[in-house]
Amino acid sequence: MPSRSLSEALPAITLEVVDAEPPLDQNGFLRLVRRRYRAHYPDGAASEPFTYDSVTRRAVDAVVIAAHHRVAGRVRVYLRSAVRPPITERIQARSAVPERGHVSLWELPAGLVEPGEESSLDGVAGAARRELFEELGFDVDRSRLVPLGPSTFPAPGFAAERHFYFSVEVDPRERAEPTLDGSPLERGGAIVDLDLEEALALAAAGELEDAKTELGLRRLQERLV
Repeated sequence: MPSRSLSEALPAITLEVVDAEPPLDQNGFLRLVRRRYRAHYPDGAASEPFTYDSVTRRAVDAVVIAAHHRVAGRVRVYLRSAVRPPITERIQARSAVPERGHVSLWELPAGLVEPGEESSLDGVAGAARRELFEELGFDVDRSRLVPLGPSTFPAPGFAAERHFYFSVEVDPRERAEPTLDGSPLERGGAIVDLDLEEALALAAAGELEDAKTELGLRRLQERLV
């Protein structure tokens, strides 16, 4: 193992923005940004300019919440179904595994960090509190939301989004009807309350296909079990 951190061991490559086009669609939920870069390498060499597309949006980052409680000493965790239109566009003939044909995935509750919340961890925790209430119906004090490991980049190949993970212990008796956000993607969603070990077994079997959910569940297991 290197004596320095992995971050310090990264190659000292820098990117120069040669030019940039305005977002191709200013009105959509996602905006495609096209830039031309030149890479500069540690040996002093530089690449030819190259075009790279990325996706951005009004609210870039998101929170992921592992809401849990205990029954007879066993940890149980809440999952919510989420409609994900892109998965319907996959083509079976080009897939190495059978496609399920569903429009939804089971996920840990998650939601966007709104502008004005992203500049501090306290603001991000406030976003987690809001999303917990909207998606599961638990209204808790912000102080009960505990960071669950460091943030991660879920798709750095095309988006700069960070995921911030939180855990919170809840009382099922205090759960109200979720308020939701008014989006068609949340309407009609289902909520399940699973044993944490069962949820991890489902992830291992390919039944829980959302990557941030498996990561959040594993972090929760490491902390609590």
